[in-house]
This record gives sequence, C-alpha cells and structure tokens, in this order.
Amino acid sequence: MHSFNYKIVIFLMGVLLIFNGCLMLLSSLVSFFYKDGVTFEISLSSFLVLSLGALFMLIGRQHEKRIQKREGYIIVVLGWLMMTITGMLPFVFTNSMVDISSTFFETMSGYTATGATILTDIESLPSGILFWRSMTHWIGGMGIIVLAVAVLPLLGIGGIQLFSAEAPGPNNDKLHPRITDTAKRLWLIYVSFTFIEAILLSFAGMSIFDAVNHAMSTMASGGFSTKNNSLAFWNHLPWVHYIIILFMFLAGSNFVLSYFALTGKINKILEDNEFITFLAFVLVFSLIVFMVIYTRVDLNNSYFDNSQVFGKLEGSIRHAFFQVLAIITTTGFVTADYTSWTPFLTVFFFGLMFLGGSAGSTSGGIKIVRHLLMIKGGLLEFKRALHPNAIIQPRYNGKVVNQEIIGNVLAFFILYMISFITGSLIFAFLGLDFENAIGVAAATLGNVGPAIGDFGPTGNYSELPTSGKFFGSFLMLLGRLELFTVLILFTPFFWSKN
Repeated sequence: MHSFNYKIVIFLMGVLLIFNGCLMLLSSLVSFFYKDGVTFEISLSSFLVLSLGALFMLIGRQHEKRIQKREGYIIVVLGWLMMTITGMLPFVFTNSMVDISSTFFETMSGYTATGATILTDIESLPSGILFWRSMTHWIGGMGIIVLAVAVLPLLGIGGIQLFSAEAPGPNNDKLHPRITDTAKRLWLIYVSFTFIEAILLSFAGMSIFDAVNHAMSTMASGGFSTKNNSLAFWNHLPWVHYIIILFMFLAGSNFVLSYFALTGKINKILEDNEFITFLAFVLVFSLIVFMVIYTRVDLNNSYFDNSQVFGKLEGSIRHAFFQVLAIITTTGFVTADYTSWTPFLTVFFFGLMFLGGSAGSTSGGIKIVRHLLMIKGGLLEFKRALHPNAIIQPRYNGKVVNQEIIGNVLAFFILYMISFITGSLIFAFLGLDFENAIGVAAATLGNVGPAIGDFGPTGNYSELPTSGKFFGSFLMLLGRLELFTVLILFTPFFWSKN
C-alpha cells in the first residue's frame, strides 16, 4: 500500500477554505450594500477563513501531485466538515442562532442542501446573513468538491478520485473525457440556470434580493427561504410558483441532459430511461395529488381566486405540481401545510421522500435510476421463475447492466433503509414520538428538509434536543454523500495497511 499523502489532504482543505472565504466575502458586500449592521462580523469571518485556508495551503505546499482513493474519500468527508465548521462563523459572530448545536445543524443543512431549519423567525435576520445562508446551499448543491476538481489542473493535481467520491452512484455519464472539463461545464450550466431563474423571479414580482436567494436555493435543491412562510408568502403570485416548478424540475434532472439539450442533442434526452421515468413519476404523482386536493381539500382564497371555478382548478394543479416536485427533488420549498391535506396525502408525501431526483442532479434521496434498476430487476425475477434456464439481464438505455452495478444498487438500498431505521430508533430514543422520529429520519437522510408531524412544513427543527441536532447533521452528510463515502471511513479495512 502506498503511504498516505497527508500533505495533499491539508493542501486541498486550504483550497476549499479559500473558496468558502471568498464567497463569505461576497456576503459581506451584500451586508454592506443593505447596511444591515453586520458587515464587520461577516468580513471578520471571511478574513479568518481565508487566513486558515492560506495557512493550510502553505503547510501542504510540498505535496505529491497524486490522489488515491483513500485520500479522495478523506478529502470529501473532511472537506464537507471543514466547510461546515468554518461556515458557522458568520452565524456565531452575529449571534444569529441560539447555541452551537443549532448553528452546526443549520450550517450542515445549508451545505448538504437539506433546507431543514432551526430558525423560528427567518425574516428578522440581517440581509447579509440570509444571503450567506442561501450561499451555503449554492456551494453545496453542485458540490464543493466538483468545484475544486474544476480548478485542480491549475494546481497540477488530478481529480478523478475526488469526483467519484463526491458523486458516487450507478450513472457515470460524462460530458467530456477529461473530468475537469466535465466539472467546468456542469458549473457553467449551474451558474447560468441560477442567473436566469433570478431574473425571471424578479420579473414575476420578487425583489432582487429574494429572487437571487431563492434561485440559489432552487438550483441547489435546498429549500432555504428568506420568508417565514417559505413560498406560501407568494401564493398571490402564481408565476413565481411556476418559475420555481420549472427550475426544480431542471435541478432534479441530470445536469448532463441539460448540457445535451443546450447543444441540440434532444434525442439523447428522449432516449434516457431515467429522465422518462422521472417525468412520468412527476406527472402521475401530481395528478394523484391534484385529484385529492380538488375533490377533498377545502383550500381558502389565499391559494387562488376562490370566486371562480378556474381559480380552484388552476390553484389545485399548481400546488400539486409544486409540492410533488419539492419533495421528489428534495428541494423542500412549501406553499402550504401539505400534512393538513388529508392523512392520505401525508403518507403519500412521506413515501415520496424516499424517491429522490435523477443521478447527476443536485437532489438528494435514493435517486430515480436506482429505483428503476430495482424495478427492472424485480420484474425479471418473474421471467426467471418461468424460464429458469434462460439468460435474462436487465437493460438500461439500451445496454445490458452488469451484475456489479445491480449489486451496488441493492447494497445502497439496503444500507439506506438500515440507516433510516437506525435513525428513526435513535430519534425515538432521544424522546421523539413515532411520527416525528420517522419523519425527521427520512427528511434529514434524504436531504428533503421539512418532515411530518411537529417538524413538518409549518414547523421547524428548533425543538430537536441537542444530541438530535448533531445526529441529524450526521444523517444529512451521510445522505448528501450517498452513504458509501462516509460509511467506508468506519470500516477497518479502509485504515488497514494491506
């Protein structure tokens, strides 16, 4: 076994902290522009993070320019923790949170694009802090590691091990043979979509500040809002909801397909099994929710113009699509308390928390492609029962899927469900009742944000016990890095010298 290249780990921690500090500095400029009184505190945070980043780069400057798998996993997990811990500084210096556990929970929720909040009065926070809170989403959404991969060639370091550790999973579509060029193209699309959405939201009636914050949250599949009522604050502006519906769909789709669409390769999208399944799920589930809302839920006129039949029809369709996409893509925005829309819909939305968006998207959850491969594999078992001697293999996008990938998918699903059950038991041990325990476990592990019960769309996570906030933060990181990247660090053979 090669010797552990600890200097490259330290050096890249420095690179990530420099990113963090620079974007923190941008937040201080927003604070200065809005004269919210916390410019010095955010600037001080930025200075400390930049200084720490520079120190780390200095210490690790004489590193070997290679990253093996072990270093890759360490860099990703440690990088996320370092970003979260340093990202807490603006909240700490401005006394925005009540204690360290709440600050850590909120910051981890930001970087993992979960959107679970402990804040009871979001609108009372200074503009610079609200912007930084959304910025943590935006950094974590596409992945701080992918951003680092995009600039590693400038440092003379290869980044394939980082990319595979940060974005594990069965779908390995590439835009370009060079992994760094892939990362750059993904970030260009990500930035462009964020910019376009912010412009559209401002035209639809949001302030520029709110538009930029919600664009960052949407593209990250995060869910932090600048308003206490989330997107329900704009229920009187239907076009705000429709724009966010569109961009939640784009953020929940594979970004590689967005690149193909922008380059005119539409056939690649129409032939993609996962995209077609994702689209079908959204349409079918939204239709089910629409029918229940329209026939069984008495929505008041804050949702739509209740004086017209069309008003109720349009409002029911809009809120159905919005909430289905918000849960499937794990964005977590809310336009209403969907847990009050009949027990059937509460259970229905809880089930959607386990779906997830597409592989290669910013969404969390299990991911559509894994469900698709498990469904295909399950159906083929019926064929094998009738034709035991036949060679029957599942196909994906016209190609035979090898058993290694099927095994990986099944292993992931089993680990995911074990993590969910274990998480539910631990939250129950910490004092949460059955509904709250399973809701919080599903919402944090799936990076969804709002759960059910007391921690649902109209609640927050401020009532979680201190240990529950730290454990919830662990589940967020576990889900964001798709289990294996974190759990492998707890295995003895990862640390063995053989």
